[in-house]
Amino acid sequence: MTGGLVSPWILGTFLPSSSEFSTSSPSLATCVCRSHFRAPKDLKFVLHEALDSAGFNTTYVREAREGFCSQIQKLSEIERETSIIINRGVDLGKTALYIAAEDDSLISHSSVPLPVDAFIDRLDDLSMDYCSRYSSSFRSSPDNFLECLERYMYVDKGFRRSNSRNQLEQRAVYLHSVLTHRVGSMCMLSLIYSEILKMLRMWGLVNFDVEISSPNDSYGSPRGYLKQRSTESDHQHIMTTESLLLKILRELKHAFWPFQVDQSKSPFLRAAEAANCSDRSAYIDKSGLEVASAKAARHRLERGVWTSVRFGDIRRALSACERLIILEADCMELRDYGALLYHCGFYKESLQYLHLYKDSQKQMKQLPDSLNKKLEEEALEKLIIRLNLILMEDKMATRPSSIASSLYNNTDPW
Repeated sequence: MTGGLVSPWILGTFLPSSSEFSTSSPSLATCVCRSHFRAPKDLKFVLHEALDSAGFNTTYVREAREGFCSQIQKLSEIERETSIIINRGVDLGKTALYIAAEDDSLISHSSVPLPVDAFIDRLDDLSMDYCSRYSSSFRSSPDNFLECLERYMYVDKGFRRSNSRNQLEQRAVYLHSVLTHRVGSMCMLSLIYSEILKMLRMWGLVNFDVEISSPNDSYGSPRGYLKQRSTESDHQHIMTTESLLLKILRELKHAFWPFQVDQSKSPFLRAAEAANCSDRSAYIDKSGLEVASAKAARHRLERGVWTSVRFGDIRRALSACERLIILEADCMELRDYGALLYHCGFYKESLQYLHLYKDSQKQMKQLPDSLNKKLEEEALEKLIIRLNLILMEDKMATRPSSIASSLYNNTDPW
């Protein structure tokens, strides 16, 4: 039973023993999230330790994670709800670049880390360059200033929104790539827009309140608007520090989630279906192409074949999940991470995270019943039962026997 269920994505002496669980590792996070859950002190993420065991040099990976954690530690309850335009506690530009630096080190095999400071300088240069080009806008009306700023970003500098959510546009969710190629997701463009505005405010060149409007369509770009002209209903749509970071990390999780077929379902349900832990009768309307694609992708991943990142990336998916848990914004991330660990063969850790999710969920306000919610609950219970059976049958099930090359053989970062 165990041998047939172990995923070849991450195989080997990859997993530290329980006695190695400690708070000394930089990849460990004690979670006290706004969903009112507290992770046990011995709870540990597995990605960095796994890569170490696989012979992968994680020096730059860990440095980038530490940089990310150093910023997240500044997130007080007030800072979480602070608009990205006026937030000063967390450097959003640095945080986004630390995210990019970790993922770059995971996949590029570069002998040097991503130059975070150089890209910070490039981000700051945008504000300086605006001042040199449009200095007269500071003496004009707020409306004229915003028109000049948007002309600068979307015409002079040529930033544009990515109009595709497929895997070929993965670079649109990394800040350093957006600064280089000028094509980005809504989140990345909003971050750049806000960082320019924030610098201008800090220099005393802008003395009125501005917020960013994010269009609901797939093509519009972020625009500034005067907060004094907004209505009370607009305030709930203001992008806060926490909401921006949550969007960035979830974009990464969805982009690299290994199960890409049927985006209408949650990542967890897709993972559960791949593990045969969901009721597939609820999805009988799938086209033949979808079914064939799902079978081909699953067969490909089971063989450990990673010839294209279009089918997800297990390392970056794990990394995104771990950072989401560190952010402590939604205990649902514990469940998704647990499902991913199951497919990686980390059965004991998977069960820990799934139980932690269930304990945390009991303290949360229950959402209205829906078909997806019911399916997710059923799939969760089936997955927990399966994990208990695996661990009962083979105490060594959490320690696979060999390392899968798919962890570190994919050299194409985008």
